Amino acid sequence: MRRGGEGRRPWAVMGSLVFLVLVPGTVAGWVPFRLTGWQMRGPMLGSSVVRVVGAGLIVAGALSLLESFGRFASVGLGTPAPVAPPTALVVSGQYRYVRNPMYVAVLGCTLGQGLLLGSAVLLEYAAALWLLFHLFVVLYEEPTLEAKFGEPYGAYRQRVRRWLPRVKA
Repeated sequence: MRRGGEGRRPWAVMGSLVFLVLVPGTVAGWVPFRLTGWQMRGPMLGSSVVRVVGAGLIVAGALSLLESFGRFASVGLGTPAPVAPPTALVVSGQYRYVRNPMYVAVLGCTLGQGLLLGSAVLLEYAAALWLLFHLFVVLYEEPTLEAKFGEPYGAYRQRVRRWLPRVKA
């Protein structure tokens, strides 16, 4: 086996792909399907524009999720799974703008499905997901990252917001 990060990269990619299918695939795919059967209802607010916004959120969320997972494997040399976390702090790509792009992407996909399908139950599910994500990040992830990466993570937290990017003037 090669030394350094290069030897970890294939395992990080494989682990990230498995985690991507199992966790976001379940949360943003299987659960919404079980809740709605992906059956289209009337458009929310009586406007098909809402459906277009929903489709856009799904596409943007899926692309964001794939980019974030790829960055964890290639830069962080780990996976989003707590059992195989990154060995390096990932602060590039989308992480320059928001600390939790994976969660934001999953929420975007879920909200997008709710808008596209005209499903209030999916919008309620997305709100519950956000609350669970927020609690997990605040109570587990942030303290864990602070303990693992110390001051570099503290400085990163000062520069980059948790959920919404800063609007630069």
